[in-house]
Amino acid sequence: MDLDIEIDGWPSSYDWADLAYRAAEAAEKVAPELANQRLTASVLFTVDEDVRTLNREWRTKDKPTNVLSFPMLTREELLGLAADGGPEMLGDLALAWETCMREAAEKGIPLENHALHLLVHGLLHLAGYDHEISEQDAEAMEALEIKALALLGLPDPYGDRDNQE
Repeated sequence: MDLDIEIDGWPSSYDWADLAYRAAEAAEKVAPELANQRLTASVLFTVDEDVRTLNREWRTKDKPTNVLSFPMLTREELLGLAADGGPEMLGDLALAWETCMREAAEKGIPLENHALHLLVHGLLHLAGYDHEISEQDAEAMEALEIKALALLGLPDPYGDRDNQE
């Protein structure tokens, strides 16, 4: 998967683009449908106000959130995507600086670790996984996130289960 990355409002003291690529590689390993070379996703590292605007316009929720995912393919389209052909837009992700910083501080973890988790989470949403459908779907998505983060050397972000195969 190729990423189109824009960084606006996040500090230049860290390589956020590299972090996004690391998250994508881990997500591809746990959700192989993401490894299709035709796929492209945009990742926007931005500020709360921009994410709030997107959230209000597209989800009718007038508040910032940590990550927004806007899939462009259905799960069925993604699973049926041939390896050959032109580029296909998987979707867009947007991460909110202030919300991510606050949540990382509340969890007592480095911002980079939290951002990795949110990127993996968002990419899984773009692949059609949804934790809001049912408890079973939530557990399946969490298990993939835990596996992907373990590949990156990070602990279970939910803290309520062991790393599982």
